[in-house]
Amino acid sequence: MADDDARNRDADSGPDPDRRTVAPPSTDDRFAVPVCGVDVDTETRCAHYDTALDVVALRFPCCEAYYPCFRCHEAVTDHEPARVPRERFDEPAVRCGVCETTLSVRVYLDCEDSCPTCGASFNPGCRRHRDRYFAVER
Repeated sequence: MADDDARNRDADSGPDPDRRTVAPPSTDDRFAVPVCGVDVDTETRCAHYDTALDVVALRFPCCEAYYPCFRCHEAVTDHEPARVPRERFDEPAVRCGVCETTLSVRVYLDCEDSCPTCGASFNPGCRRHRDRYFAVER
């Protein structure tokens, strides 16, 4: 019975107040950089990628805003995504959701799936779709 009560309380509590959906031109005021997306938490997990390792947000040069994933960009914008071109790989483009450090593409691609500043682990599965965000060779 106690388990049922706990489940009912959880189900009745409604949406998580620590998660927000934000579409441009608005940005989420919890972050120092412009962040948009669907159901984004304070470490930039989203409705689409929500594991303990999904703690990055990536800058899309088409709108110069950060999104937790390409699906968030698709959901809240009205334009096609643009990848970061190779000539901009030294510019800030990836944000660690744990320590809030902003990394260049080059540093992110070389970081071995963890933040070089705080050591937070990043999702290694993201390697499979880096080409959605960055102009990299396969």
